[in-house]
Amino acid sequence: GYINVFEFLILINYDLHSFPGVVPVIKSPKDYQAYRISTCDSNRLVIIFDSTNANASLTCCVEIFDVSGQTPPNRHQWALEMFFLLKGEGVDICVDKNTIKAGDSLLVPPTGTHLIRNTGNTRLYTLTIMVPNEDF
Repeated sequence: GYINVFEFLILINYDLHSFPGVVPVIKSPKDYQAYRISTCDSNRLVIIFDSTNANASLTCCVEIFDVSGQTPPNRHQWALEMFFLLKGEGVDICVDKNTIKAGDSLLVPPTGTHLIRNTGNTRLYTLTIMVPNEDF
């Protein structure tokens, strides 16, 4: 069956600790910084891990969308991208327009043009993972 994000993170933690010589990368809230990819973007990223601080080709971040904020339409040549909605509600526009809310997840395959838009009355937060890392 399927596992949820929290079970997945527990399994990753278990796997990292079950191999001798593997040193996990640990970060705390003081290590995080929110930024916009470009000045015209209405969403912000908080990079948790990427290829600059983890020995892996991935990007793991929290995306923050203000009310009515959205990502620009974008696509990744090789990477798949997963969005897990932590808080808020919005729409994803890939092939179709779908309503999404906290607890929902979205997996976008390589080359899939997509955007996420906050349609709620509060900020929208997603845990976003891209593998392999193609930068944002």
